[in-house]
Amino acid sequence: MKIEINDVVINYTIYGNNKKDTIVLLHGWGQNIDMMKPVGNYLESNHQILIIDLPGFGDSTEPKYAWSLLDYAKSVREIIINEKIKNPIMMGHSFGGKIALLYASIYDVKKLVVFASPINHNHKVSMKSKVLKSVKKLPMMDKLGEKMKKHMGSTDYKSASPIMREILVNHLSTDIYDELNNIKAPTLIVWGENDITVSPEVAYEIDRQISDSGVVMLPGTHYAYLENLKLVIDILNKFLEEK
Repeated sequence: MKIEINDVVINYTIYGNNKKDTIVLLHGWGQNIDMMKPVGNYLESNHQILIIDLPGFGDSTEPKYAWSLLDYAKSVREIIINEKIKNPIMMGHSFGGKIALLYASIYDVKKLVVFASPINHNHKVSMKSKVLKSVKKLPMMDKLGEKMKKHMGSTDYKSASPIMREILVNHLSTDIYDELNNIKAPTLIVWGENDITVSPEVAYEIDRQISDSGVVMLPGTHYAYLENLKLVIDILNKFLEEK
């Protein structure tokens, strides 16, 4: 499905059985819908799933100007309103998790889950080629790694357009630490103990700022949610069942 927001055509997919309980999945920088489908596909039996190609990635067009993180959060909000979704469950990985955190600090959400999400408070995000290489090493992820190449580009994003480079700079320079205090939804923070892209210390910084939150530290890298997928699904199901 596609929707036009602020001259940007945004691609998204929506599926699942329970329209009263919708999970919104947001992918990381340089990725696309495919990176969140492994999670969505396991959860669709009990939830409606909405996965978005964030503007500039996948089959969504690039913004006409350098969007801020808030612009991304507002575009997600527009899609949620268009689909008549109320009180969604937000989940995001990395860049998508940062958008989900900001979203939850502004709008109502039922629950929030973030996977290795930077907040850019006292920590720098490492953008290295080994991130892409680590994805290709995951079981059954070789083809997905090849897909990511088309969207992720080289290590320093030389293939990115000037607009996307500027958006990346905006993302890396935006500190949302203070905004985390505004999040009231129960929050699950999932991290890989060997994450060299976003330090595991960030998980505990997020936890300290959100009143109702907890950290699950897993073996693995920046993609620990995929490296431990079945375990993560079990954890998510228990978290989602809690009232």
